[in-house]
Amino acid sequence: MNLQREFEERIGYQFQDKKLLAQALTHSSYANECHMGRLSDNERLEFLGDAVLELVSSEFLFESFPGETEGEMTRLRASMVCEQTLSFCTREIDLGRYLRLGKGEEQTGGRKRASVLSDALEAVIGAIYLDGGFANAKEFILKYILNDLEHKKLFFDSKTILQEVVQGNFSEELHYRMLREEGPDHNKRFVMEAMIGNTAYGQGEGRTKKAAEQEAAYQTLLRLKQQGL
Repeated sequence: MNLQREFEERIGYQFQDKKLLAQALTHSSYANECHMGRLSDNERLEFLGDAVLELVSSEFLFESFPGETEGEMTRLRASMVCEQTLSFCTREIDLGRYLRLGKGEEQTGGRKRASVLSDALEAVIGAIYLDGGFANAKEFILKYILNDLEHKKLFFDSKTILQEVVQGNFSEELHYRMLREEGPDHNKRFVMEAMIGNTAYGQGEGRTKKAAEQEAAYQTLLRLKQQGL
């Protein structure tokens, strides 16, 4: 089975126009390397998918939280569709595995890079919208992005939630320490660890210290949840 067909089975949607799917999974580095032309990568589809995602997530929040103000819904939407959260959503469908990347992007960890994954997810949304219409795009968004919001909230608010958990259950303070910093300046990766007092809990990595701390906080929350906190 080729990767595109495998991806279709994974997401539960069959494309009528296979070229749209191929384009959605094509990073600019691959298109440039293969001299495919300026408009053959997934950036235009990402632009469209971003707009569809904003509309669907806005409608979802409007209907799901009738008591919330405009400001609170705006904050919630920004958290739900930010780069880190969208990247987190791609784990369920293992999107990175199916991307077409240039050799340089591949070698520097592009399949796990939050910016690459979040952009590709929006491109897939745009491709589904063009191929199957708004209803199919909405179904995909509800299934893979707006599902299990309690778990997603645990991720995108992980540092705030962890701070509250630690303050309510521990006498020691929460802090983060950097375990290591890897890569050249243009492709840094940070590995951070969440500490409660002198005890290490969760680790996380990311292109920024903040992203790595968020992942470390999330892993710590999962561990504390297993311990009944």
